[in-house]
Amino acid sequence: MMERKQFAALIGFAFVAAWISFNFGYAVLCLVGAGVSWFAASYLEGELDFGDIQERLGSSRGAHGDGGVSHHPRRARVK
Repeated sequence: MMERKQFAALIGFAFVAAWISFNFGYAVLCLVGAGVSWFAASYLEGELDFGDIQERLGSSRGAHGDGGVSHHPRRARVK
């Protein structure tokens, strides 16, 4: 199995090769296409749960109707 660093190096090499062969815009388009394909494959394999992602993003923005109020207790400041 390929390690994360090896995979990152391979993606970096492919990006630079596409940049040299085509141009920067096409290289970025290749990266976007690869990302979309990765998300689709992860979703189909059950590794990606859009409900969980939406819940995490919504709670960080205060989208649950609580006005962005944190429900975590605050510690008293020490002076």
